[in-house]
Amino acid sequence: MTVELNLLSDIAVVPLRDMVVFPHGVQPLFVGTTRSIAALEYAMAGDKQVFLVSKRDPETEQPKENDLYEVGTVSTLLQLLKLPDGTIKVLVEGGSRAAIRRFNDEGEFLVASVEVIEASELAESEREATNRLLMTEFGRYVKATKQVTQDVVASVASIDDPGRLIDTIAAQLKLSIEDKQSILEADDVQVRREKLFSLLDSEIDVQQLEKNIRGRVKTQMEKSQREYYLNEQMKAIQKELG
Repeated sequence: MTVELNLLSDIAVVPLRDMVVFPHGVQPLFVGTTRSIAALEYAMAGDKQVFLVSKRDPETEQPKENDLYEVGTVSTLLQLLKLPDGTIKVLVEGGSRAAIRRFNDEGEFLVASVEVIEASELAESEREATNRLLMTEFGRYVKATKQVTQDVVASVASIDDPGRLIDTIAAQLKLSIEDKQSILEADDVQVRREKLFSLLDSEIDVQQLEKNIRGRVKTQMEKSQREYYLNEQMKAIQKELG
């Protein structure tokens, strides 16, 4: 792979199914397709850099350029383990956002030239306020969904860079690929911040609605059970009285 300004040439591409990898995060991937395994082995033997990009349709087995989102994440392979069933488990660390500029799908594995996206920075006066608001909203999400451990919350709270905080929170949310991709693709940190606030609010509202519905269903079931019990008692009494 060669580097020219913000252009990375001939980087191995690994299409992702039903997931988005954000910068800064470390996470495991399980890979089973022949081309993706070849891409990972090539990268592992070299500079350990791969371009991770989501498929538009997770069911596409042999994706072409149009089957992939334009923006993905240049990532570093930290560990590669071959499993007995022939698949590969890798541990990756997200690095930089990048957009596909040239694409080649004719070789043993997918290769692309990608342009690194330079993210904007918030003014110093906005940084602390943004972090506080994000953590408050994330705290509401955690309380509503109960899907994030306190260890993760503590780790997220230690991040002081707003851009990195946005990426880290987004990676923890149970969102659609389209929603996660919208945050990944935005190069303006203010735009990403507003998108994340909106998605957090929506998820909290959905969780509250589900909670209300569950409460109403439970109440109705309890009412039905009480009515059934009383009816059975009445039948038993009537039977005794002839």
